[in-house]
Amino acid sequence: MKQVRGPKSEVRSHDADALDPKSGAQDQTLVGPRPSYTGRRTALLILIIVGGLLALYPLQKTIESESASAQGEHEELMFLPAESQFSRLAGGYSGLLAVIYWTRAVQYYGRHHLAHSKDYALLGTLLDTATKLDPHLLVAYRFGSIFLAGRPPEGSGNPQQAIYLLQRGIVANPDYWRMWQDLGFIYYWDMKDYAHAARAFQTGAQRPGALPWMRVLAASVAAAGGEIQTSRVLWTEIARTAGNDEIRHTAELHLTVLEAQEELKRLDGVIAIYQQKQRQAPRSIDDLVVAGYLHGIPLDPSGERFVIGPDGHASLGPRSRIDLELAQ
Repeated sequence: MKQVRGPKSEVRSHDADALDPKSGAQDQTLVGPRPSYTGRRTALLILIIVGGLLALYPLQKTIESESASAQGEHEELMFLPAESQFSRLAGGYSGLLAVIYWTRAVQYYGRHHLAHSKDYALLGTLLDTATKLDPHLLVAYRFGSIFLAGRPPEGSGNPQQAIYLLQRGIVANPDYWRMWQDLGFIYYWDMKDYAHAARAFQTGAQRPGALPWMRVLAASVAAAGGEIQTSRVLWTEIARTAGNDEIRHTAELHLTVLEAQEELKRLDGVIAIYQQKQRQAPRSIDDLVVAGYLHGIPLDPSGERFVIGPDGHASLGPRSRIDLELAQ
């Protein structure tokens, strides 16, 4: 298990490549987070469990042999010092102790995961201990948050605790943009909080070295969460500063979708007013024009007429070239 230090170090965790989209994979992130992230999460968890069970094996055997008399349901407790004891116990080896506690956390998680347990009561404490001993142990924040956020038995089912862990990591490593990425995914996948997810991606995109697709994620997630104006601002900025034609074209497509969405929302409001005053539903957009509720036939960004669908709401015409699925 490689120790991953702070953002100024060149040492990288073995997870970096797994979470780094390659240049050829950018297309897959242009419309927002994809379910493949969950598959990657599962694969990474398996790798970490195996690595943790093998790492520092001789040291772990020594610890366990010396404490055999205290074995029991909560035997992990004997390895958890009070925070006030950290300095005295660590001496000049806080980094080494941090790795030991991180390894302990991986092993604890691994045993409970393999046993299909739903009780990960000590996981958060072990992760807190490791990261307090070494606030720059990035791997503990990043994978620890995955352990905490996953639903039992995949994890402890505590995404809020995962968010707290990542927020602590961000404070200790403010320029490490990938923790903002992890925070955004937990808000998106585990909390279904699209507004906070978009803000996390947007903030992370402003950190040094952040990859361009972080801004794309922020814009896509903002639209998915109903924050159309925020998404419009972000996509406009992406289109203005895009480093290649493909990203610029994608941004422009999303802007047309947002324009269509806003017009559909406005037309639904006009339809509701018509129904209230005329005491009947309009049969077509033409009815709204004839009655004076619209000054002309509205067209979508591709130049096609809007229509009123069978459900009574405004919708795109059958020949429209606007793909509303881009906003989902």
